Amino acid sequence: MDLKFKVSARVARPVHEVFEAVADPAKLSGYFTTGGAVGRLEMGKTVQWDFADFPGAFPVEVVEVEPDRRIVLKWEANDGPPEEGAASAGAAYMTTVVMTFEPLDGDSRTLVTIEESGWRETEMGLKAAFGNCMGWSQMLAALKAWVEHGLNLREGMYV
Repeated sequence: MDLKFKVSARVARPVHEVFEAVADPAKLSGYFTTGGAVGRLEMGKTVQWDFADFPGAFPVEVVEVEPDRRIVLKWEANDGPPEEGAASAGAAYMTTVVMTFEPLDGDSRTLVTIEESGWRETEMGLKAAFGNCMGWSQMLAALKAWVEHGLNLREGMYV
């Protein structure tokens, strides 16, 4: 079994505008990384994402960027300490996030798809995957509200 999920949403803006809302740290900070994002998503860089409603900044490795098409990230799985007897017990590990941006309707809308994979096949890994699935789904809703209407849905969502 490969623990992964895929979520998607359609945003009523051209693909370049939607891509920039994710790649540009100032824009991303307006609706998702409400504690701030440091560093543009560019291949080979490690950026920081901070969430006001979760403690501490998260390092995010930017593995691949194809402007207006695709972003691939790696970050540490947040599934707590490994369960007793689990393989590689005690070792931190990374999950992979793949974001794709597809123009629709003559580039008047954009289909954004986010897939995350790589959790341990444990109860904690499953809980973390479900938690991140909720987070990415909420991120897509927040992206849509921000880009289309200038509204920040994340503020106060979790605290």
